[in-house]
Amino acid sequence: MTQQSFVRTFEDLVETVRAIARLFETDKVFIIGSQSILLSWPDAPVILRTSGEIDAYPENAKLWEITQKELDPDFPPEASEEINAFFGEGSDFHRNHGFYIDGVDENTARLPSDWNTRAIYKEVEVDDRTVLAVAPCPEDVIVSKLARLSDKDAEFVEAYHAARPLNSELIIERIKATSLEPELQQRAVGFITHLTK
Repeated sequence: MTQQSFVRTFEDLVETVRAIARLFETDKVFIIGSQSILLSWPDAPVILRTSGEIDAYPENAKLWEITQKELDPDFPPEASEEINAFFGEGSDFHRNHGFYIDGVDENTARLPSDWNTRAIYKEVEVDDRTVLAVAPCPEDVIVSKLARLSDKDAEFVEAYHAARPLNSELIIERIKATSLEPELQQRAVGFITHLTK
């Protein structure tokens, strides 16, 4: 049994991609949330990699759910629930790897509508095939953090800016390209403007 670690590594991301690719027989796995930063910045400061979980979902989640509903119309599982059952908190995967996978979907993170045009891609070998790991670019991850802006999100944005100063004009442009309620947009713009002064 592996001891739980709260500092994520690129290898953890690779294990996440492999686990989901095998379970869902998919060739593309999306990583979102703070640990998606590992795809573009594997040696990011520890404060940015401090998390007990990695948020992920397979590209074929909706198709998988349709197939499952055909097999069991009374109790069709959601892909995110399946991920949590096999790889979530307290699972064998969690005990064996020291972190868990949080099953999410394409609507979990509030991202700019065109984020996928800037996405980061990495190839991961999974058994006898190559699977693509996909994550938002760092600036879009920052936008998703500003959209929610919990204490943890604010700390992440501040730590990122301390290590790699953010371009406030670019971030504000991306915030405005994200479907946010006016008060959330105003709060996000205010935070990044104050931070980068």
